[in-house]
Amino acid sequence: MDEMSVIWLRVAVALYSLGLLHAILTLVRRREHLFRVALGAFSIGAVFHFVSVVEEGIRNNRCPIGNLYETLSMGAFLIVLLYLFIHWRYKVESLSVFIFPLVFVMSLVATMGNPVSAWSSPLVRNVWLTVHIVLVLLGIAALLFTAAASLLYLFQERELKSKKPRKFYYRLPPLGTLDDLISRSMALGFVLMTLAVIAASTWAFIEHKSAAWIYQPAIAISFMTWGIYMVLLFLRTAAGWRGKKAAIMTVTVLGFSALTWVAHARLGLLLKR
Repeated sequence: MDEMSVIWLRVAVALYSLGLLHAILTLVRRREHLFRVALGAFSIGAVFHFVSVVEEGIRNNRCPIGNLYETLSMGAFLIVLLYLFIHWRYKVESLSVFIFPLVFVMSLVATMGNPVSAWSSPLVRNVWLTVHIVLVLLGIAALLFTAAASLLYLFQERELKSKKPRKFYYRLPPLGTLDDLISRSMALGFVLMTLAVIAASTWAFIEHKSAAWIYQPAIAISFMTWGIYMVLLFLRTAAGWRGKKAAIMTVTVLGFSALTWVAHARLGLLLKR
């Protein structure tokens, strides 16, 4: 991408980050008072994003979708426009939990198409990679708690419907407690996974010093896991998924997280170089 186009896009990403912060606070603490601020920053970010897209198109004399990074930028911009229109027309705020993080990550990755200088020191490189792996493992741990609580919820719900609960039923926490645990651990896991994806993107961008980093299997699996995790969270918070549907979706995300763990176990061997 053109240098000026990337600069405008980075300004947009900085503004989109307020939307990400709003989504995180809404999930973790159930606070939605930042929505107006986040929406305002999101709208201003869309203006800078538009300038970036136009700048890229003029510089190259074509529609700016010539590579993966340009396509991600254009895709994120179109999602922003669609969301702003839907919010203006229908005032649907719950979509922000899904849209704000998605646009932020897509735009952030779109800024990483140009090569940069190498790491300042091997120590910084290794520490950054270690932080990423730790975040992934913590996210998987939170997902394990979510899956376990979901299974207990299903078991307890079934026992209640049978009207003849077994002794083990009386040792379980109330359904309300389990549901609260599922929501909190799911939100925490998503926050950790989001930070892990940001750290992974930055590390790979600098490490490979070319656009090829996005095609690395470990990175691709991380993005896939994060995306499915985000869909699960959206279906629970916005669509109200509970019970069996949420449990099946949680197990699915857990499976992808296991693949992520295997991929990062191999990636961790780079620390020994």
